[in-house]
Amino acid sequence: MEELYGLATAIGSLPQREADSALNMIFKTVPEIPHWPQLPTAGAAEGFIRQYLTPLLDRRLVVEAPGRSPYFPTAAADWLERITAFYSEVLDEADPKAPQHFGFPKESAAGFYAFLQRLHEKGPGAARYIKGQLSGPVTMGFQVTDENMQPAFYNEELRDMLVRSLIMQVRWQARTLAAFDRPVILFIDDPGIYGYGQSTFVGLSKEAIQESLRPLIDAAHEEGALVGVHACAGVDWSLLFELPLDMVNIDVYHYFTSLVLYAAEFAEYLSRGGTLAWGLVPTSDEITTESAQSLLKRLEDYFQTLEKKGVDRDRLRKQLIFTPSCGTGTLTTSQAEAVYARLQEVSKTYRSR
Repeated sequence: MEELYGLATAIGSLPQREADSALNMIFKTVPEIPHWPQLPTAGAAEGFIRQYLTPLLDRRLVVEAPGRSPYFPTAAADWLERITAFYSEVLDEADPKAPQHFGFPKESAAGFYAFLQRLHEKGPGAARYIKGQLSGPVTMGFQVTDENMQPAFYNEELRDMLVRSLIMQVRWQARTLAAFDRPVILFIDDPGIYGYGQSTFVGLSKEAIQESLRPLIDAAHEEGALVGVHACAGVDWSLLFELPLDMVNIDVYHYFTSLVLYAAEFAEYLSRGGTLAWGLVPTSDEITTESAQSLLKRLEDYFQTLEKKGVDRDRLRKQLIFTPSCGTGTLTTSQAEAVYARLQEVSKTYRSR
């Protein structure tokens, strides 16, 4: 994946309410790996979790009620019939059109459909890749509960339904984006992984996290897409480096020291051809104090630290792309514009060297 060297893309969420203004910024600043914009300020249906729940809501496997998180109504009299119908759909390998029934409805993904329309009308242009994204199973499994308001992720049967729904969404999104004659990159955005190792998440095991992610990775690869995982904060990065991921996205601006702890695992990951997506551009007020030069100086310091830990110099400096540290959906529009502008400057300057 040498052609990825130093390119830039972003996580997904943006503060704009209108898709066109978000797309104008995306195609101006990250034209080589444009992504579709998630627009949480446009309405509740575009929320980070709600956007990917529609297939389960439509099949009445998850329901919404005032004053609580979405939940699986397992005590419903016809629950067995509901799950039987669901598994008949997701396990029907003879139906190549099955993933189409798990795509976004237009009312919950205005940015996605505006992105498709723009690509149809103007073509991919300078794009070398096209990027999509979806919520990860850990995050969804802690935001959706059982009837007793316990996280669904702790229940193997409920977790399996979440994962199987996401598998179909991976396949649908990969196929939809592949229509534009560019390789597809899909990011699984799973900030819930941060709970692993925390005292308040004692039942969250490394094995369960990996087992929930692996089928999504496999599905993306089967569809010909590259796949990465974005996790917020500092986590046990060996958890992701051990998986067959093409990319791992880390907020190195705030949590670089967490990567240093796993330098050996990182080196092994790079030796297998993995790419690190460096979340180098801060998505916070700190963006006003950072220039492309100051961020690249920071990056050089990071490189030197990892080289001293035995990470191969050439792989470290070549197998990388740049991203913001996180999504920009909670920022102001002007802050988001500054983040994307700085990201573009970092990428261009790094590649010019």
